[in-house]
Amino acid sequence: MSIKGNSRSLFLLVMDKIKSDIESGKLRPGERLPSEAELSKQLGVSRATLREALRLLEEEKIVIRRHGVGTFINSKPVFSGGIGELFSVTDAIERQGYKAGTMILKTAFEESGEEERKRLSLKQGEGVLMIERIRTADGLPVVYCIDRIPAHLASKGYSAGGESIFTWLESTTGIRITYAVAQIEPMGYNEKVSNLLHCDRSTPLLLLEQIHYDENERPILYSHNYFRADKIHFHVVRRRM
Repeated sequence: MSIKGNSRSLFLLVMDKIKSDIESGKLRPGERLPSEAELSKQLGVSRATLREALRLLEEEKIVIRRHGVGTFINSKPVFSGGIGELFSVTDAIERQGYKAGTMILKTAFEESGEEERKRLSLKQGEGVLMIERIRTADGLPVVYCIDRIPAHLASKGYSAGGESIFTWLESTTGIRITYAVAQIEPMGYNEKVSNLLHCDRSTPLLLLEQIHYDENERPILYSHNYFRADKIHFHVVRRRM
């Protein structure tokens, strides 16, 4: 099947095609891809375009290239996502074939602090619903999440099980998150977080601090997500304008 697009987007289309074939089951975990010559012919792109797509897929841990042997679909890829795409942690886990799980550590209504009032546009005295969870992939702790929602938006408290907090918000309040502003910070060992995620001192962490907004530009959710950087990989595609 030939892929069409401009020269700047062809490698992205190739990446999307290969990912789509993996998700649909057309390409199976551990399967060897055709040779570069054959695959570039099938897709109707140059070998240079194909190599760039495969290079980025390898960075995302979607494929594994073995010198002198070939390119293979990762038998169990580390789940990853483009940092420019807004998706829940549940989505990120399930996209790669893992079973998403949740361990709720704490959920409570609390007084808002100065930073929370600033991020969520709250007035003095307005509280927040705080939800503290560990997210798992096939039972392995991979993300420690602290989420805060204005209390008046979730007066009945948090009653979800393992589904996405986006899904819970929409189903219980009718509020739909449409975009987020994120700050990313690499971290080293943190006694509390590292212990919760079963990390040793050599395992790096990645903090994703986000303010989520609804379609009316209201700040709805203020979150701190601590990822095991050895298990979760984000990528950024940068285009020259």
